Amino acid sequence: MNPTMSGLDDLYREVILDHYRNPCGGDSLENPTIEVEGHNPLCGDDLRMQIEIEDGRIKKLHIEPEGCSISVASASMLAKQIEGLTMEEALELKAAFQRVLKGGDWPEGIDFGDLEALEGVRQFPVRIKCALLAWMTLEQALAQYCPGAIGMVDEDRDIEIRAHKVQQKTEEPA
Repeated sequence: MNPTMSGLDDLYREVILDHYRNPCGGDSLENPTIEVEGHNPLCGDDLRMQIEIEDGRIKKLHIEPEGCSISVASASMLAKQIEGLTMEEALELKAAFQRVLKGGDWPEGIDFGDLEALEGVRQFPVRIKCALLAWMTLEQALAQYCPGAIGMVDEDRDIEIRAHKVQQKTEEPA
């Protein structure tokens, strides 16, 4: 066994466990723009997500993840990574992360932060849905908030998304 890889695996395992034990995602939002729930029935993972959007940016995000360590850690990493990004930037990050989990390479020019610790999940296809639950929930929420502007939404029949509150994006007067 390569001792360097073993040390890297141990580091990644610690990053995942740290996000699992102490998830990012802040306090519940008083008046979120979007409030949705995601559910992965294959593993039993659940996620409640609140998003505040202002001027096309994800101003604040709150998550309440429950489930396996992969799902909770991925949701926590999402919360840490996307606050302050535009909706488009967040969706680009989601698409790139999804491609990596499905066997692609890490693209250059994107800061993945702690998400790199989840690369090993692609060795376990059934766990990919756990890692993508928060990201699919985010994508569905943004598509409901801004219909038609998001483009093709990646739907997964195994992941259930329920919107509780969506303030439709209002068009700015010309």
